[in-house]
Amino acid sequence: MYMIPFVLLYVVGYAFLKKRDAYGDFVRGAGEGIHTAFAILPTLVGLMTAVGILRASGFLKWLSDILGRLFAGIGFPVQLVPLAVVRLFSASAATGFLLDIFKEFGPDSKIGIIASLMLSCTETVFYTMSVYFMAAKVTKTRCTAFCFCRDCRQLFPWKFSTALRTIPGSSRRLS
Repeated sequence: MYMIPFVLLYVVGYAFLKKRDAYGDFVRGAGEGIHTAFAILPTLVGLMTAVGILRASGFLKWLSDILGRLFAGIGFPVQLVPLAVVRLFSASAATGFLLDIFKEFGPDSKIGIIASLMLSCTETVFYTMSVYFMAAKVTKTRCTAFCFCRDCRQLFPWKFSTALRTIPGSSRRLS
């Protein structure tokens, strides 16, 4: 409750002790933030457009059908394959898929809980890489494949959630 005013007072007090112009530093930082936002805007528009095109063209459904057959053999819920694919590119599109899953299966269903786990334990890999690499002017991105492989752990919360027999705070069993 008092943390934000405490932090603000701490920053201003520290600047006062160091004899710094806190307001001037704040204004310069805000200006740099706006510049960065405008610099990454084309990347954001490109990613959002690409996800929209993939979804509208039916390619995402086609890819989900193929991957769904592949993952069905290991017990991965086929209904969550589009969510797993889209989450790598766009959090807002993945949230749209999550809402569709909630409407169809309910948020307290096994599928709903697994979908919530998938969205809460992963990052939008390609979005993050493109935005941060653009802002930091990184041109050699060969090691980022390791980040992608590491983030494929999003496919495994379903395995851990099967160990959950009840919803926390409820006596109802997962179905």
